[in-house]
Amino acid sequence: MSVQNNNKAINIGLWIAQALLGLMFLMAGSMKTFQPVEALVEALPWVANTPVALVKFIGISELLGGLGLLLPSILRIKPFLTVWAAYGLVVVMVLAAAFHASRGEFSAIGMNVVLIGLAAFIAWGRSKKAPIAARA
Repeated sequence: MSVQNNNKAINIGLWIAQALLGLMFLMAGSMKTFQPVEALVEALPWVANTPVALVKFIGISELLGGLGLLLPSILRIKPFLTVWAAYGLVVVMVLAAAFHASRGEFSAIGMNVVLIGLAAFIAWGRSKKAPIAARA
C-alpha cells in the first residue's frame, strides 16, 4: 500500500472515529445536561449519589467535547481545536474511570478505556498523521 493510500485510509478512519465519538458525546452530554436528575438516575445509577452541579458540569464538558471533535474539522476553522477536544475527552474519560473504580463499578471502566483509545487515536491522527488544513 502506498503512503498516499495509507494516509487516505487513516483519514477515513479518523473521520469515522470523530463522527461516532462526537455523536456519542453529544448524546451523552445532552442527556446529562438537559434531562431531570430523576430520569437520569434510572439510566445512570451513579447520578443518585453525585452532586447535581457535577453531573451538569460533566454533561456540558461532554457536549463541548463532542462539538469540538466535529465542528472545527468540518468547517475547517481552527481545526487544531479538534485535537484539543480529543485530549480533553481523554482527560474526562480517565477521570470517569477513576470515579467508577472508586465506587467499585469496574464493569463501567471497559467502556471508558475504549473511549480513551478512540479519543487518543483522533488526537494523534489529527495532530501527526492526517491533520486538517485550516480554511484559507
